[in-house]
Amino acid sequence: MEQVKNKQIVLKHYVNGFPKESHMLINDSATINLKLPEGSNAVLVKNLYLSCDPYMRGRMSESKESYVDSFTPGSPITGYGVAKVIDSGHSNFKKGDLVWGGTGWEEYSIINAPETLFKIEHTDVPLSYYTGILGMPGMTAYAGFYEICAPEKGEYVFVSAASGAVGQLVGQFAKLSGCYVVGSAGTKEKVDLLKNKFGYDEAFNYKEEQDLDATLKRYFPNGIDIYFENVGGKMLEAVLSNMRVNGRISACGMISQYNLEQGDGVRNLFHIITKSIRMQGFIVTQYYHLYPKYMEMIIPLIKQGKICYIEDTVEELESAPAALVGLFSGRNVGKQVVVVARE
Repeated sequence: MEQVKNKQIVLKHYVNGFPKESHMLINDSATINLKLPEGSNAVLVKNLYLSCDPYMRGRMSESKESYVDSFTPGSPITGYGVAKVIDSGHSNFKKGDLVWGGTGWEEYSIINAPETLFKIEHTDVPLSYYTGILGMPGMTAYAGFYEICAPEKGEYVFVSAASGAVGQLVGQFAKLSGCYVVGSAGTKEKVDLLKNKFGYDEAFNYKEEQDLDATLKRYFPNGIDIYFENVGGKMLEAVLSNMRVNGRISACGMISQYNLEQGDGVRNLFHIITKSIRMQGFIVTQYYHLYPKYMEMIIPLIKQGKICYIEDTVEELESAPAALVGLFSGRNVGKQVVVVARE
């Protein structure tokens, strides 16, 4: 039975506050058999691309209240990725199939719940897209915007963390729906991308704004109909003051809160009542049954050049800890992807 080295990224211990590269280590000594035991129902994959996502920060801490399990210290980190099937004991998958879904931060992984994997049918687009626009972030943008916000032509849309993996898509979906859309980001480079690449009507650098409430009044003199929430804290408070009656807020994430011991309070929630605002949080896995419908929409848009997607790519597994930590200081521009192997 062929045994090979299986380099891994391991969480050393649970994290409080801001994550550091030193909270993770590279394990060079692990090995794996490239053949599954007889009778196994698992799938053995070679990982090609790994996805760095903000939700992974919560998994680095010991939590009993999260919607997803904490990582296990001493074991490889897990997340979304794109992989190639090396061996399969599951009838839905065969050697050579390309898949996306939950996998380990390692060169090879045994997937013990292969029913959670999605088989990749469209290989005439970049495979790395299945960590982003054609994977979990794409479904997040689609479900959060269309299913929860139910946009109508002419509405005013605001997206925070707008240049990230999800935000860059939400803005483009809003434009395709005939909406007026403004985004916020943390650098001039990202603001330029929003306006020149992703088609946002306006964008601003939130770090340069002293008064977010006044900023939003400047960009939305008539108020906001739809807010796609990725930030939380002071940004959410400013948005609530500027929402229109019957506005909708899709609560996707709150990245400003992830590394705080004590989360920021939002002092003006009464606006939800007086303006009849509907604010709904969601977990993307609740909407995975819509994936075929989403693919019918998004694949033609990509091929026709009507939607664009920007990736921030780093090479080799050793680069993964720095790439993940960089998410929380806004270092990445676009979807953060780690290339482990190119088939």
